[in-house]
Amino acid sequence: MIQSLAYLGFNSPNATEWSTFGPEVLGAELVDVDGAAAGLRVDDAAWRVAIHEADENDIAYIGWDVGDAAGLEGVSARLTAAGFDVGSDRDANADVIAARQVDDLAWITDPFGFRHEFTHGHAQAATPLSPGRAMQGGFVTGAGGMGHLVVIVPDGEVANDFYLDTLGFSHSDDVEAGVTVRFLHCNQRHHSFAFSVVPGMVGVHHFMLEVEVPDDVGRAYDIVNERDLPVAMSLGRHTNDEMFSFYVRTPSGFEVEYGSGGRLIDASAPWEPTTYDATSTWGHKPPPKRLFPGILRAVSV
Repeated sequence: MIQSLAYLGFNSPNATEWSTFGPEVLGAELVDVDGAAAGLRVDDAAWRVAIHEADENDIAYIGWDVGDAAGLEGVSARLTAAGFDVGSDRDANADVIAARQVDDLAWITDPFGFRHEFTHGHAQAATPLSPGRAMQGGFVTGAGGMGHLVVIVPDGEVANDFYLDTLGFSHSDDVEAGVTVRFLHCNQRHHSFAFSVVPGMVGVHHFMLEVEVPDDVGRAYDIVNERDLPVAMSLGRHTNDEMFSFYVRTPSGFEVEYGSGGRLIDASAPWEPTTYDATSTWGHKPPPKRLFPGILRAVSV
């Protein structure tokens, strides 16, 4: 089944602004991605984030690594058995396979309208990573994938059925602090995916990039403040995944969590999901005027 978060694609009228935000703020390397106005690389993979020019801010696709051809066949069969229309025809997907720089791909639209792409063989870059600004260390990826994604959904029961039972994620824990957030894992990373239930709403809250050195989080925070970029949450440490991080608003209206020191899940030991009544042990303070999610739409329920 799913092994890690491979890549993310977004649509945005401000796509070209990522050409400076990505390298100068996040420290990512700016790369060319077919069909995108800006592509970001943070490790040996050819790219991890692509921003496409569009009239509105939205998430375009979510890429999951399923390991190999057998993994792709298995997830496609599982989704078909669950009643989903799986786009797995290689010829029909040829242009997308080339653009994503993967060996093969299948895709579905989930119950909330998110496009999930299941892939293997993500191309590796020919040269070592060249960060867009000075950094003391690199990004934490590897078997844990590029980071995590948090979305907003209108129905928790439907989300549990799809993300846990159908896609096969495992339940990490929950945070119930005004809004319930459920965290899911598929590898040693505490969570690769999470969803917050807001009745009548679908959207994207943030994706996360993790760096090896805590000082690189501090340096990024200084850059954000020097440029007077909107901060959705100040520096802090989370209760459940123990990430030391802050949240900055991107040019496309959603947040990037930029952190270090995330908790790992030991696959050799039993894992018992826990419910936390607070988001953070300290910090993560919102601004006086909270930022409303920039990728959010009302849906009928």
